[in-house]
Amino acid sequence: MHHSFEEAKRLQALPPYIFAEIDRLKQEALKRGVDLINLGIGDPDLPTPKHVVEKLAEAAADPRNQRYPSYEGLLSFRQAAADWYLSRFGVELNPETEVLSLIGSKEGIGHIPLSFIDPGDVVLVPDPGYPVYQAGTVLAGGVPYLMPLTQTNAYLPDFKQIPSDILSQAKMLFLNYPNNPTAAVATREFFQEAVDLAERYGLILCHDAAYSEICFDGYHPPSILQVEGAKEVAVEFHSLSKTYDMTGWRIGFAVGNSKILAGLGRVKTNLDSGIFQAVQYAGIAALSGPQDSVEEARSIFQARRDALVKGLRQAGWKIDPPRASFYVWIPVPRGYSSTEFAAKLLDQVGIVVTPGNGFGRHGEGFFRVALTVPQARIEEAVERIKMSGLLR
Repeated sequence: MHHSFEEAKRLQALPPYIFAEIDRLKQEALKRGVDLINLGIGDPDLPTPKHVVEKLAEAAADPRNQRYPSYEGLLSFRQAAADWYLSRFGVELNPETEVLSLIGSKEGIGHIPLSFIDPGDVVLVPDPGYPVYQAGTVLAGGVPYLMPLTQTNAYLPDFKQIPSDILSQAKMLFLNYPNNPTAAVATREFFQEAVDLAERYGLILCHDAAYSEICFDGYHPPSILQVEGAKEVAVEFHSLSKTYDMTGWRIGFAVGNSKILAGLGRVKTNLDSGIFQAVQYAGIAALSGPQDSVEEARSIFQARRDALVKGLRQAGWKIDPPRASFYVWIPVPRGYSSTEFAAKLLDQVGIVVTPGNGFGRHGEGFFRVALTVPQARIEEAVERIKMSGLLR
């Protein structure tokens, strides 16, 4: 019999991965020996704090940590997360029921639709947005309803524009501030509006707060759990990845409504066996140890942001410096699509950026720069862009 190995319809329904095309151009440029400056990837280049790495090494050598961890995650890790939450946001959490450990927050975000979304259920997803909100929805058989994030609305979804019949069918709402890819931030007033909406329509509100600690000019982003009634409808996803430069370690946590977390936990007990315990001990060291690495990272990213914004402004580009995240969201020059401009930058001056339409239809007309290379490389990138004449 002839095998076609045709992928499941749910995989065929996933949006195309635009990054593959850029990747192909990148490989070609590398083959030609081009000195690429990669501003495409949201992976911080700073090392994990030394005391965290030392804790991992010590814990990994203990045979008790080499076995299956408990499903819930170490209570001591969840306690560290709750303590961090209290000191950072003034929000009290019960570590046993209101904190769930995750193998990186991406895993939790990807799995939560499986816990609550039946085929045909509507999920409200920001566009542009982190691709996992839509992917997790599609893999669970849900129907994504895209909420445009536009410059005119400060990249916040306008809930009033969502038709009421969509709202009454919807079951889940994804938000993400500080935002990837736009670097926008949200106020507590906006979070209150979102919580009220979730309350009114019975939505499960999922807030992705991965970038809450990458913030500048003395600004500190709020948690959605700081607003009234949030714990009745919401969970918030946190990650140690960006805060402590631990992207490869795969450790994060979700906090908030205990029923929602229990549902997510049930999917996880059936699909994974928890986080390597030594990594959890390292996570405790990160959350409860000295925080000077976080301060240091902020000032490094702020200096990079300033170098990029200053250089591009000199070249005549209008850009507002973002208040948080390590991204800058920039309009492409007139006459180019996002993909064309990204390809041109790569081809002519060896700079990799991410075209905005890779994050959804409403990202068209923009590109995203990640501040994840040393400041000298950012300054060089700016010089190359100026020389290229691509700004016209």
